[in-house]
Amino acid sequence: MRIALLSYRSKPHCGGQGVYVRHLARELAVLGHSVEVFSGQPYPDLDEVALDHGVRLTKVPSLDLYGEPNPFRTPRPREIRDWIDVLEVATMWTAGFPEPLTFSLRMARILKARRDDFDVVHDNQCLGWGLLDIQRRGLPVVATIHHPITRDRTLAVKAARGWRKLTAIRWHAFARMQGSVSRRIPALLTVSKSSEVDIRKAFDIEPGVIETIPLGVDTEIFRPRGERVAGRVVCVASADAPLKGVSYLLEAVAKLGAERPVELVLVSKLDPEGPSARMINDLAIADRVSVVSGLTDAELGELISSAEVACVPSLYEGFSLPVIEAMSCGTPLVVTTAGAIPEVAGADGEASLHVPPMDSGALASAIGRLLDDPALRTRLGAGGRARVQSRYSWSAVAARTAAHYTRAIAAKTTGDARADS
Repeated sequence: MRIALLSYRSKPHCGGQGVYVRHLARELAVLGHSVEVFSGQPYPDLDEVALDHGVRLTKVPSLDLYGEPNPFRTPRPREIRDWIDVLEVATMWTAGFPEPLTFSLRMARILKARRDDFDVVHDNQCLGWGLLDIQRRGLPVVATIHHPITRDRTLAVKAARGWRKLTAIRWHAFARMQGSVSRRIPALLTVSKSSEVDIRKAFDIEPGVIETIPLGVDTEIFRPRGERVAGRVVCVASADAPLKGVSYLLEAVAKLGAERPVELVLVSKLDPEGPSARMINDLAIADRVSVVSGLTDAELGELISSAEVACVPSLYEGFSLPVIEAMSCGTPLVVTTAGAIPEVAGADGEASLHVPPMDSGALASAIGRLLDDPALRTRLGAGGRARVQSRYSWSAVAARTAAHYTRAIAAKTTGDARADS
């Protein structure tokens, strides 16, 4: 098949969307399919295997209004190329997030001229109005929804204070568009049964439309290694996103640090003026917390394998790549029972200890229990590695996704034939 794989932003080494695109594109190509990735900034990193198998990257540049080191910048007049750019700036100026919509409009324009180059279009979480134009022009469209953005909106509004609540509501206004578009796309994918239930409720989608295909992990890169650093806890999360629950983990580290040596390595891009940085200072745990970012997959695998405990303190997850990466490394986990995390991590005591979300005391107790019990760490780590090897591989994800494409193409062909008759 000739596949157009769309991703409005594809941060290479963290965040589910960029990781999903990189691995799925590679494994689809290894299966013999032709894959062209279309992405806005930040662009994905395509590995050598993908490039050797002919995967192509077509950059679809936005105005990159949220990129480092100058997020929420005002572009120069000479940067404005067309009416879509004007829409992007105007939405940003009015506190909205324009990228899902504007990326979809740019893709509709690109694929209008390249209709005959592809058999199927696979959208990754964009769900913008432009997808419906692509679909109307005869291309089968498949869309992956990792989780409904309404969850992010609810937690962001709850965490905001005063007038910032209105800003949080406005920022997530694109969720209404995503719900409307998703109801008009007949072939939807998600990554967990928990997400499927949440998406159906949030976007009012009928049963039977969404297929669940979990994500995968590279078990060679993410694998157990040698000695682990005593007292080291690792967490891979967007530290300033309320959804990720990092504030509760920082409180737990403060509690633990009063009793024992403990080191938290936080894999995140940390805003020096953001809530997590302020909390680290307020709790006086700067000497116990290290923040790293920009790691390659190999470096991330080495880091996770060096820890005695990995922690996922999220308030909600539609899947959780950090969970399967830690399990693949044989690193025992402390996780919350939020969203799809128990579905991914398995039963309490298989590869992880489970605690309620938003409970720093329970996090501290579970982490401390693991740090004090080498035999328990060994048992949970082995259980996690076995769980990953039996359930999560990118080659299996690609094979099931390709089968879904085949069904979407057949359904579109049958529908067009009925319309013609």
